[in-house]
Amino acid sequence: MCGIVGFIGDSSASSVIMDGLTRLEYRGYDSAGISLLEKGKIEIVRSVGKLVNLQESIKEYDFTATAGIGHTRWATHGKPSFVNAHPHKSNSLSIVHNGIIENYLSLKEELMGKGYEFHSETDTEVIAHLIDVSYDGDLKGAVQGAVKRLEGSYAIAVISEKEPDKLVFARKDSPLVIGVGNGEMMAASDIPAVLSRTRNFVFLEEGDVAVLTKDSYEIYDENGILAEREIKRIDWNPVMAEKSGYRHFMQKEIFEQPRSIIDTIRGKYRLETGDVYLDITDEMRDSLEKIDRIVIVACGTSWHAGLIGKFYLERFAKLPVEVDIASEFRYRDLVMNERVLLITISQSGETADTLSALRIVKKMGSSVLSICNVVGSTIARESHSVIYTHAGPEIGVASTKAFTTQLASLFVFALYMARIRGLMGEDQARKYIEELIAIPEKLEKVLSQDDDIEELAKTYKDSKDFLYLGRNVNYPIALEGALKLKEISYIHAEGYPAGEMKHGPIALIDKDLPVFVIAVKGSVYEKAVSNIEEVKARDGIVIAVCTEGDKNLPKICDHVITVPESCEELSVFLTVTATQIFAYHCANLLGLDVDQPRNLAKSVTVE
Repeated sequence: MCGIVGFIGDSSASSVIMDGLTRLEYRGYDSAGISLLEKGKIEIVRSVGKLVNLQESIKEYDFTATAGIGHTRWATHGKPSFVNAHPHKSNSLSIVHNGIIENYLSLKEELMGKGYEFHSETDTEVIAHLIDVSYDGDLKGAVQGAVKRLEGSYAIAVISEKEPDKLVFARKDSPLVIGVGNGEMMAASDIPAVLSRTRNFVFLEEGDVAVLTKDSYEIYDENGILAEREIKRIDWNPVMAEKSGYRHFMQKEIFEQPRSIIDTIRGKYRLETGDVYLDITDEMRDSLEKIDRIVIVACGTSWHAGLIGKFYLERFAKLPVEVDIASEFRYRDLVMNERVLLITISQSGETADTLSALRIVKKMGSSVLSICNVVGSTIARESHSVIYTHAGPEIGVASTKAFTTQLASLFVFALYMARIRGLMGEDQARKYIEELIAIPEKLEKVLSQDDDIEELAKTYKDSKDFLYLGRNVNYPIALEGALKLKEISYIHAEGYPAGEMKHGPIALIDKDLPVFVIAVKGSVYEKAVSNIEEVKARDGIVIAVCTEGDKNLPKICDHVITVPESCEELSVFLTVTATQIFAYHCANLLGLDVDQPRNLAKSVTVE
């Protein structure tokens, strides 16, 4: 959550930092601020609410600074307010911080005993004073000493009037990347913040402290030893992070899904032989041949992807699969060992609960395979192997293309496991690969119904409640469809396995309740039809997603959205896209902030 941007060079620091913070808005925030080294003195400007408020405040100054730090805050300690907004200051230094310091109260008492006054309710101000109390002319050393006393998670950026030619950064359990420019250096919480200025990035690792000047950077590991970190070139271009004519990033990302799926599966198969190729280590390959159980751990939309992955792996690889919500998984009495594979799924690669689960399980001897969208992210680095989704930057808070590329990765992995276990022959594997290759073109047909689905949304955007029903592999799509609707339109929606309707939710059905049913052709089609008839018998409104050419459902449903025919396992790509489009139009028609829903953040890096 939150966003950090730091810059040092010859350009206007305020302009670069504000541009970077704007590109990080998708992470979620409720206040913002900037701290500049203006003519040797620290100048701080802060505001509550959107970045436009900060921009208006900055216009009152004539800044010439070429070094500074900025921040968008999502409240954890202390309510959203001017005094709690970052940056914070302690004598000659200023700081911004992402994360949560768990022992801040004891540190605060200690610092107050040394005469420090606190002006905010934040844990961040503790860090500022803690650095200041040990500062003796060496900012890097003061930061290194301070972070050793912190318990919790942090990404920190610090500037000092006494060392105006440098910026200092530190991280633990919260992401930070360095952007390496020509005569300028940057650091940020995420790549898109400074992608317009450089394609070369260095990813800080756990415990790292970095010192940036305009012409160089140095990184010190958790032991204070100068460390080498590889520069990675990011292929995303700045235009990929812009709206490209769409009304919102979410809408753009929905329409990018055919291309994202192609990019994700490219190079992972050979159609002639039905073979599947994954860029995994030899050690992981050996581990996969020995496992007898798989556990998938994720949060939110990624958890829904994991539920579908369970269907794929059990069906193709014949392995028992458990799917756990990461925030609950870590508090159980876990039964994990070297014969259990952990699969973590995270768009950002920084999801705090998922990362914690990963670390616990690694200590128990299990191999960890992650599905992730961000090269060099913490989860990617700490896993034994990674399957990258190649979705490109996803700016909208509500995940769309990250979800479908996760599904593609899980499907390919399930085929891979089936092949190495000798459970799927060449012909059957080739058939499934051909079906997967055909999905992007079929998705285009779903996307072509955008105007029709918008008309449907106009009818139901003012509904107070929705019920989403699905069976088999499309039950998680019911969950995901309901999640999308409630997180961006604020309409209460619940996803249910359709067979459970008669065990409770059927009591809610009346003439005012729209019921969204996933009812494509497949092994449970007749069961889904029965559920629709149960809803109609109680005067409920049915919106069905059905297969093209279905002659029955248009007769008994109030509305239908058709999708091209596909194999049952891959129908999820088509059905979920229909639910994404519907949710998007409901939110847009209601005049809501589609890309930045209230109270939500893109990357949840705190528990």
